[in-house]
Amino acid sequence: MIYVPNENNDPRVNLAIENYLLDKMKTDEPILLFYINEPSIIIGRNQNTFEEINQDYVDEHGIHVVRRLSGGGAVYHDLGNLNYSFITPDDGNSFRNFARFTEPVVNALHDMGVEGARLKGRNDLVIDDMKFSGNAMYSTNGRMYAHGTLMLDSDKNEVTNALKVRKDKIESKGIKSIRSRVTNIKPFLPEENQDMTTEEFRNEILLKIFGVDSVDEVNTYELTEDDWKNIKEYTNKYYGNWDWNYGHSPEFNVERYERFSIGSIDIRLNVKEGKIANAKIYGDFFGRGDIKDVEEQLIGTKYEREDLKKVVDTIDVKKYFGDMENEDLFNLIYSIK
Repeated sequence: MIYVPNENNDPRVNLAIENYLLDKMKTDEPILLFYINEPSIIIGRNQNTFEEINQDYVDEHGIHVVRRLSGGGAVYHDLGNLNYSFITPDDGNSFRNFARFTEPVVNALHDMGVEGARLKGRNDLVIDDMKFSGNAMYSTNGRMYAHGTLMLDSDKNEVTNALKVRKDKIESKGIKSIRSRVTNIKPFLPEENQDMTTEEFRNEILLKIFGVDSVDEVNTYELTEDDWKNIKEYTNKYYGNWDWNYGHSPEFNVERYERFSIGSIDIRLNVKEGKIANAKIYGDFFGRGDIKDVEEQLIGTKYEREDLKKVVDTIDVKKYFGDMENEDLFNLIYSIK
């Protein structure tokens, strides 16, 4: 097995490293990669990003939103969470065999005193039936990776806040995440390890998996300058790209209704590839202009805070709706009430 050290905390870069190693580091030996991400939501490949996250909360707190290549549900990462990835040839028997890739991690946790850790169901690691690790896989061109989370000391309140589904009525053709009871690993560690940092935890897991006493004994590959150049290209093409993280979402519909002093406004949007494809506005307000003008201004706009706000700010809302403000219209279309 080959270990690739990585001290980066940007989830866009970390997923690019994983993708790059999968595509370009051709070896028959398994590759082990760890990464610790800043606060972020990692969306499953087939999910509707807009449906999975609390967008207002994410924007307010500067939480990264990044889509990964593998399937499965949305997960919250922060600096108290350790992510691991095993990158290997796809031998035709390992894909969906989560036990094969979680076993080394579970055994390492047992060696560290977390005796209750075990695989439950298809792809979750639990302690006392409380989930601390979700796992997913991806395969392409005869190569695959199996990766998962290890919640050492993650902020569980943020898990709930960041992944809270929008209160709007969003009817999606995508796949919803399954919410589970979660726990951190830290309370189950021996007393002498209660102050362990995520980096220290990573190093202990590393030593246990390799069966050595020192990091110096681990078979290591250091990323080169050329590697980093290519990783940057992967970041720009995929994980740092709005079209990948949001625009890849399945088609969905948004319905918003509110009564104002000027009357009721009912807005229906159809969003495809992250952009408004169709818009219809109904209501009993009295406007001087043709409401089709507003509908047409919305079409083609990214269903994203900044772009949508720029477009709404150009609309003469008093002409089309009456005595209301642009902010009221924007909040109706986008923000959570």
